[in-house]
Amino acid sequence: MLSVSNPGKVYFSKRGDTKLDLVNYYLAVADPIMRTIGGRPVLLERYPDGASGKSWFQKRVPSSAPDWLQTTVVSTPNGTTSDALVAVDMAHIVWAVNLGCLGFHVWPTHAGAEAASTFPPVLDAAGTVLPPTGVTDELRIDLDPSPGIGFDDLRAAAFATRELCTELGIDVRVKTSGSRGLHLYAMLEPQWDGYQVRAAAVALARELERRHPDDITAAWWKEERGSRVFVDFNQNAPHKTVFGAWCARPKVGAQVSTPISWDELATIVPDDLTIATVPARVAELGDPWADRTPQSLTPLLEMSDKDMAAGLMDAPWPPVYPKMPNEPPRVQPSKARKDGGD
Repeated sequence: MLSVSNPGKVYFSKRGDTKLDLVNYYLAVADPIMRTIGGRPVLLERYPDGASGKSWFQKRVPSSAPDWLQTTVVSTPNGTTSDALVAVDMAHIVWAVNLGCLGFHVWPTHAGAEAASTFPPVLDAAGTVLPPTGVTDELRIDLDPSPGIGFDDLRAAAFATRELCTELGIDVRVKTSGSRGLHLYAMLEPQWDGYQVRAAAVALARELERRHPDDITAAWWKEERGSRVFVDFNQNAPHKTVFGAWCARPKVGAQVSTPISWDELATIVPDDLTIATVPARVAELGDPWADRTPQSLTPLLEMSDKDMAAGLMDAPWPPVYPKMPNEPPRVQPSKARKDGGD
């Protein structure tokens, strides 16, 4: 029997939503949340005093965790390992909420995928073997607003992304981020690792920029983006977690990162999707992601191969990753110009 301590503790101050309210929310969306994050390792974003309080990311399950809790070994980009919580069932979700978890950041793999990896070793630019990722079974397209970009711009970019993916035969679904952006997901056939999925995401971002140069950008450096929607391909970097579908954000309004239908995107107001409103939506409309099927990444990987054959380099990696083969100099362009001039 799992008990919830201090159930009346206010977690979200705007409406006074409590810890028990959050537990009841997750129980109300148990089926759809288990379809999306079930069996995956999760990183916990903990706010013991609620969304208005101090926080930290907890990569490792504490030693005081109960014996029944299931964990799996995950790696960071530099090879450091830790025992991460696995979202096996709702008891694991409620256990984390009881600790003040107001954000589940989800791996794009299922538990044990790294240990079961059958992919050949990947080397960085120095020839060092990088941690394996195993099968990565989600493509995650993060549409990130630059300064001056509103939600209407994000909507347009999402529809443009869907148009391209449909042309390539890839079924993508959309969700609000629970914050300012939009996320598009594709469930993948179990054939590719995290390095290949990131390469596909880079190719997708570049093609979107080619087709919509005034509205969408693949530029990693903020100074080059202008007022355009940034397609953050590095959300697919190996060992990278992304905020989970159906998960409540650590915001005072208790907004939820909510899967929606494409028909709803034109009129949806993301801030209206909260732990107080989403359960009724699910009861009335069901899960708009329920019928997803695994997709092929081959069209995007072929597009990536064409870009490389045309002389393009890899896109920049985040600073926590080692220098990768064919990666451009990892330096801000304006700084590089200044240093070159000196």
